[in-house]
Amino acid sequence: MIDRNQIEQKLKNHGYKLTHQRKAIIDVLVEHKGHFLSAEEIYLKSKEKCSQTNFSTIYRNLEIFVNTNIIHKTQIKEGVYSYELVCSDEHHHHLICKGCGKTEAIDFCPIEALKKTFQPKNFTLTDHKFELYGYCHQCHRDQR
Repeated sequence: MIDRNQIEQKLKNHGYKLTHQRKAIIDVLVEHKGHFLSAEEIYLKSKEKCSQTNFSTIYRNLEIFVNTNIIHKTQIKEGVYSYELVCSDEHHHHLICKGCGKTEAIDFCPIEALKKTFQPKNFTLTDHKFELYGYCHQCHRDQR
């Protein structure tokens, strides 16, 4: 999994400075490895670390982090995007808990079997993501 030093180096390599707000966001993401957080959750937790943080700073930085492949963005709940640190530079997919946002990497890619169905349709696949949503054991038990 990507660590703080790798994140900071990636940002520097792309010409971004390490502001106090950016460091607070990095701290929050590192502290919540393996879980998706909404922008609002990241904002509230970052504001505790750096009081000058505002919501527009969070959104701006989350887009920078997505574009530099530091975080993964997905939509777990309708209308709300969630963010998680990239597990590794290797291609992988996720199981995602709709309750707490916990994630687990899926160790295989099912797309190879599906690619055969695209060829007769004159479709060239350029990218994909495979996410399965449900509830982890703890959240499933709490729903009862």
